[in-house]
Amino acid sequence: MTTLNHTALSHTVFRLLGIPGLENQHVWISIPFVISYVIALLGNSLLVFIILTRRSLHEPMYLFLCMLSLADIVLSTCIVPQALAIFWFNAGEISLDCCITQVFFISSTFIFESGILLVMAFDRYIAICYPLRYMTILTHALIGKIGVSIFLRSNGTIFPIIFLLKRLNFCRSNILSNTACKHIVLAHVSCDDIRVNIWYGFFVLMSTLVLDVILIFVSYVLILRAVFHMPSQDARHKALNTCGSHVCVIILFYGPGIFSVLTQRFGRHIPPHIHVLLANVYILIPPMLNPIIYGIKTKQIRDQVVHMFFAKDTRP
Repeated sequence: MTTLNHTALSHTVFRLLGIPGLENQHVWISIPFVISYVIALLGNSLLVFIILTRRSLHEPMYLFLCMLSLADIVLSTCIVPQALAIFWFNAGEISLDCCITQVFFISSTFIFESGILLVMAFDRYIAICYPLRYMTILTHALIGKIGVSIFLRSNGTIFPIIFLLKRLNFCRSNILSNTACKHIVLAHVSCDDIRVNIWYGFFVLMSTLVLDVILIFVSYVLILRAVFHMPSQDARHKALNTCGSHVCVIILFYGPGIFSVLTQRFGRHIPPHIHVLLANVYILIPPMLNPIIYGIKTKQIRDQVVHMFFAKDTRP
């Protein structure tokens, strides 16, 4: 498509290129996308079903895990179908409104997941430091309020981005070198001043993800201090084991993202397709591995899965 000059009308239709420079390899690249999406969809759906249908799992930790799994399903669905349409059918055209909608859902879901991980760290802190008051502190009513608060925070912080993007004139280009619409990627093809977009994006990053990481770190410092004051080695081992799954998920969620940000900031010599691939790994890997990690490391969930698929039906 042609690129218009600054005096032309603003673009209302854009074209997503997928992985720039690797267009000939799109069919092969689509294979891990399909595998990760199927695993994420089946694994997280199974977790949600088991947690909601088993009364023994109606505890705070599992209810927060259910919220995380629902967010993983939404996040994967926001990314993979669009990417596969580009890889298989070269169907990269997307309207401005759809593009901004995708920006909103990807960003808000990502912040929602970060908030859930923070609350799960708080949950582990209460369980280890105040075990006798655990169920009286984290009641179902409080869990519901926490879930609503995280939802409102994630949507409220991203909602202004809709208006920040709608005010721009996209007369520089209608080509987006990515598999999905991203806030700054879309803003960069505008011919207007985007400093407000950049600074608001920085504010959102610092007030949500960075703040969540700091609070999670503080939570685990308090948890470790409490654990190492336990008199019994078995008690220390059991306490640390209950945090194992959550720590793995935290590393998977924030680790690739930090690496991706560092490569974008300091790796200017790295080819563009590497940046796009890293950004997709950042989003695809956690939803795929989260249910596997919790299924393997959490005995209660593992037992319920085994019972669902392998227990004999004893009904008359």
